[in-house]
Amino acid sequence: MSPALTIDEASLPPRADAFQRQQDVNAQDVNEQDVSDVVIAGAGPAGLMLASTLARYGIRPTLVDDRADKTTTGRADGLQPKTIETFRQLGLADDLLRKGVKIYDICFWNSTALQTLRRMRRVEHYPNSLDVLDPFILLVHQGMVEDVFLKDMAQRGVHVLRSLACTGFTKSSKHLTVEVQSQGIEQNTKTLKTQYLVGCDGAHSKVRKAISGAVMEGEPSRAVWGVLDGVVETDFPDLWSKVVIHSEARGTILCIPREQNMTRLYIEVKSSLDVSVPETRQVTQEYVMQRAREIIAPYTLNWSSVEWFSNYKVGQRVASTFVDSTELPAVFIAGDAGHTHSPKAAQGMNTSMHDTFNLSWKLNLAIRKLARSSLLQTYQDERRKIAVDLITFDFEHAAAFEDGDDNALAENFRKNTDFISGIGARYDINCLNEAIIDGSLRSSNLRPGSLLTPGQATRYIDANPIQLTLDIPLLSQFRIYFVVGDIQPSLSFLSLVSAATLDPNSFFGRLSSRAEMSYTRDYPVSLSEADSFTQPQRYTAVSKLFTYALITTAQKSSFEVEQLPDTFNKSRWTVYMDNIRSHKQSAGVIQKWLGRQLMCDEVVVLNVRPDGYVGSLRSWTSTQGEEAVSWLGNYYNCFLQA
Repeated sequence: MSPALTIDEASLPPRADAFQRQQDVNAQDVNEQDVSDVVIAGAGPAGLMLASTLARYGIRPTLVDDRADKTTTGRADGLQPKTIETFRQLGLADDLLRKGVKIYDICFWNSTALQTLRRMRRVEHYPNSLDVLDPFILLVHQGMVEDVFLKDMAQRGVHVLRSLACTGFTKSSKHLTVEVQSQGIEQNTKTLKTQYLVGCDGAHSKVRKAISGAVMEGEPSRAVWGVLDGVVETDFPDLWSKVVIHSEARGTILCIPREQNMTRLYIEVKSSLDVSVPETRQVTQEYVMQRAREIIAPYTLNWSSVEWFSNYKVGQRVASTFVDSTELPAVFIAGDAGHTHSPKAAQGMNTSMHDTFNLSWKLNLAIRKLARSSLLQTYQDERRKIAVDLITFDFEHAAAFEDGDDNALAENFRKNTDFISGIGARYDINCLNEAIIDGSLRSSNLRPGSLLTPGQATRYIDANPIQLTLDIPLLSQFRIYFVVGDIQPSLSFLSLVSAATLDPNSFFGRLSSRAEMSYTRDYPVSLSEADSFTQPQRYTAVSKLFTYALITTAQKSSFEVEQLPDTFNKSRWTVYMDNIRSHKQSAGVIQKWLGRQLMCDEVVVLNVRPDGYVGSLRSWTSTQGEEAVSWLGNYYNCFLQA
């Protein structure tokens, strides 16, 4: 059994209980002589997701932000089911789930010249047919999300350099020179040296503007909206549901319950055909409040307090490129720097964080020199594709809001439920996502380029029922699942796999040896207090780059872990039994994943990327171990280098 992880308390970075005393580093503390692996411009959710995940992988980025402090009010506010799952995988969800408001339904209200305001319909936001672990939107304001990341980073010794704006970069054969300017009276300019630069610096991104040929493409804004966060006093009956309220004469309100008894109202103050209202800069809080009262009449609407007010005019636009070079990218953009759209479907913060979640593990492997250039090239293809999908959806969604057609809006929600939730963000075939050519897996519910479907199983070592998408912590490693029936018939297959993974001269052995050296000598992981509870070394017992897992239909009483070949014996925390049935998994995880029963003498091998997406899968007979090892090597050799 793996030894328990012991942590020297004195060697730990400052803990979360001292976080408030941990002030972010001042601009004057920047050392111009240092060369950083990654410079991140912007400490919003996208930049913090990147910094936090890189820190837990052992890479310490330099994170600069032009703001003097973190977000305290307003801005983005909704986490979708897939994002909640990602926070669970990172061990950062508990605080948000405890403090946030969960939305399970949507109500549609309408009024016309002939009919007073009335409820037209009430629907589930995410129906039971949607296969997600958390079938709700979690409402928490952006500052709460930033806090979770900042506390996690502080425990790992990473902080934000405040009051520093990235103003541009120059590229040489050796490194990037990033120009940063301190915000204040003096506005001193300094330079940072780095391998990689990531612009998470918003819709007016200086990083994007410094990339040759990078321009925003798409539709201009169609309408003006005001947004208010505050404590509402009203006799409107559906205040604690998500509500779309449309007045034929006065416009539309999107009403969303918030934490601490607050409500957010998005209020339409100027449609594309309405020229009777002031310009955006003249749309005052009082004007927006009065417009909201007119839309919600005959119900009353007042505010006992207002925490935040803003107005906006946002079109559907996406950057022409997310990288400075498609062959050897060194500069990337993410979040609002790459795509802008309306906030009414709660997509912006979610998509932005998944941009950098996609990028972080790729950067980690590239910095450790374990990746071929083809790996970083996939960021552009994958995340710009999702941005284009989002813009296409949002154009239709925003138009339905503006038109006030509750039938069209409800149908738009229904048609795009999986995309809105996050599980419908799918990547095209590339070196990471292999095309399925195995006829026996045509009925499979797993597809390369799509997220791994949730599935329950029992962990062998302690008989705990677990969710397979959550059990293995995210450590920037690939997960390789071997799915078998009884253990005995598959032992020869598993033995060949074990021999190949442990042979120091094999492709997998050389890769794992290089990864071990990098994680031990070059970029050691900074342990946090949370790591003493998750015990991450249990899941990298064989390799820092691969977690090997076994799923079997065999009963626990029919085999001992010690009987398994060495790779699986050492990976005992990832040996699972397919013996759980529930209302969402009536036939077991193997049948749920494959869409059929496992055939006699069959072994299915499933490669899952560090971000939870299926990379490839193939079915073999128990006598095809050598062919399976060759196939695995060919797959990983496309983007990893030994």
